[in-house]
Amino acid sequence: MAMSSMPEQTPQPELAPRPIGRINWIGLAALVRKEVRRFLTVWVQTVGAPMVTTLLFLAVFTLALGRALQVVGGVPFTQFLAPGLIMMSMIQNSFANSSSSIVSSKMQGNIVDIVMAPLSPIELTIGYGLGGMVRGLMVGAGVALAMSLFVPITIVHPFHALFFAAMASLMLSLLGVVGGIWADKHEQNAAVTNFIITPLAFLSGTFYSIDRLPGMWNTAARMDPFFYMIDGFRYAFTGHSDAPLIIGYAIMVVGNLGLGLLAWALFRSGYRLRA
Repeated sequence: MAMSSMPEQTPQPELAPRPIGRINWIGLAALVRKEVRRFLTVWVQTVGAPMVTTLLFLAVFTLALGRALQVVGGVPFTQFLAPGLIMMSMIQNSFANSSSSIVSSKMQGNIVDIVMAPLSPIELTIGYGLGGMVRGLMVGAGVALAMSLFVPITIVHPFHALFFAAMASLMLSLLGVVGGIWADKHEQNAAVTNFIITPLAFLSGTFYSIDRLPGMWNTAARMDPFFYMIDGFRYAFTGHSDAPLIIGYAIMVVGNLGLGLLAWALFRSGYRLRA
């Protein structure tokens, strides 16, 4: 008895690998989404808590100094204070997002999965930088919205507000990338926050006009890059600044370029990222 012949199977064409191109847009977008989802998963801690903390700063300084400093730089003290507090919350959270993300990945041992992914050093730098910037801007927007319930907030120069908010958040996010690559433990990362970020933020004119500082202290404050972030951002709300805006623009651009190149070089070399 003749056996029935088996139907011939048509060979399936092999799927060609999807070309990535000069820029891996899909991978870059995935990294940014990962960073954003990471802090949105615990939004009460990463977005809600900074809002409450900043409102407490506003309440304490308003009650403590509100009567003694009714007007600063030609504007009411609360309206002078609000932009500085908003900027301080943005830069602190931008740094915390990128630095803690990299340190956590290193401690969990999965940083190699990101480093070995088809992402170039510049794409890794941009991805982590944008992730931290998004958190900073979200926190800043939330703080501004919450403050508007207690303080009349008016944006006089919207372009300046957007520029300094975005560039300052990106700068601290890139600094967080550099700090996260350098640090091997959360304790080392916290040291950068406690001994660099927080002192520079508090001594940058957040709560006062540096014109009130005498001699060498005024000069020292003008050497603080955080001062120009806050001063330029405050100008967008009040129309008053303690330093020429062009200096603030230059520091924002040069600072971001410098930190971006440093982060790129660290990713490229694999410094403290590979066992």
